[in-house]
Amino acid sequence: MEVLRMLVLRRAGGLCPGRCGTLARPPRVRDFSTTASRSTVMPAWVIDKYGANEVLRFTKNMMFPVIYYPNEVIIKVHAASINPIDVNMRSGYGARALNMKRDPLIMKDLGQEFPLTLGRDVSGVVMECGLSVTYFKPGDQVWAAVPPWKQGTLSEFVVASANEVSHKPKSLTHTEAASLPYVALTAWSALSKVGGLNDKNCSGKRVLILGASGGIGTFATQLLKAWGAHVTAVCSGDATDLVKKLGADDVIDYRSGNVEEQLKSLKLFDFVLDNVGGGTEDWAPKYLKKWSGATYVTLVTPFLLNIDQLGIADGMVQTGFTVGSKALKHFCQGVHYRWAFFVPSGVYLDDIAELVEAGKEALQEREEAESLEVGSSEEEFLLILQIVTVEGST
Repeated sequence: MEVLRMLVLRRAGGLCPGRCGTLARPPRVRDFSTTASRSTVMPAWVIDKYGANEVLRFTKNMMFPVIYYPNEVIIKVHAASINPIDVNMRSGYGARALNMKRDPLIMKDLGQEFPLTLGRDVSGVVMECGLSVTYFKPGDQVWAAVPPWKQGTLSEFVVASANEVSHKPKSLTHTEAASLPYVALTAWSALSKVGGLNDKNCSGKRVLILGASGGIGTFATQLLKAWGAHVTAVCSGDATDLVKKLGADDVIDYRSGNVEEQLKSLKLFDFVLDNVGGGTEDWAPKYLKKWSGATYVTLVTPFLLNIDQLGIADGMVQTGFTVGSKALKHFCQGVHYRWAFFVPSGVYLDDIAELVEAGKEALQEREEAESLEVGSSEEEFLLILQIVTVEGST
């Protein structure tokens, strides 16, 4: 309910800030013209079945998206990016659960999702708005992360709910902006919605990030530093300079020795964000402060895998049992145990856009004061924009 409420309410109450009015109006379905002559098809990268890279197919005849609901917008894609979730979806990961989301009443046969367009991140321009959309207008430059159960962004146009869309930061190009939404929203969800951290309660907290050099880890590091936390990052040695530039206070190279032994020399933590999973879940919670409200949050969960392997009913039962038993076990040991997932939200992206703009302005001022020289376009993106998402998300 909290997620649904967030998607439809204003930040301070009421509707999202102008994103949509009443949803009671009849849906509008219409073709859209991309040229002088009306067009009903567009180019896209699609798959017709699950598998390896060979299932990818480029077509110029993908059906043009249409507005079915009054709170939707059509976006002309200027840039899109690929996350690990797209690679996993190509192979069929999460197909059962995602098809259930696409078709809750199971009215269609398995395979009706094809041809399926992958891609979650998008930066582009609004081309058409549904009847209840007032926060956006045609011509607005926007960015968004489209949920995995919807047709993706590796196409010329994509349709999205206005509640999933935000105005693109003016300081970013479309290519830069397209690298961020999915990982940023996943990190934001893990830290804020699930972990309860924010700019008002994070100052001085000690946070451990496992997998700190990936997309979610790099964004989480910067967000936590913006909120005043002390960040310890675990990554490979070749990423040490990167995470230090992004603000990490301590960096542990997992290749240089046993991570647990290296952590023993540090103070205990208030929060652990786990982007790695596997064996880390067995030892990472031990480094939290016991009986202090400390929290372990993992983004590597068996939810979709359980449903793929066991079916919807048995998979959900197994998932519920797993998370419940682990939460109870860790609670008895004095720490909180939680799972986190990507949450699509234009409201969150509004806040992220403000942080991006503020970060660029602050760095530009520092650049002028110190006469910094940036060596390469990649380094400039790291230092000035402070929003690198190198490896995508889990």
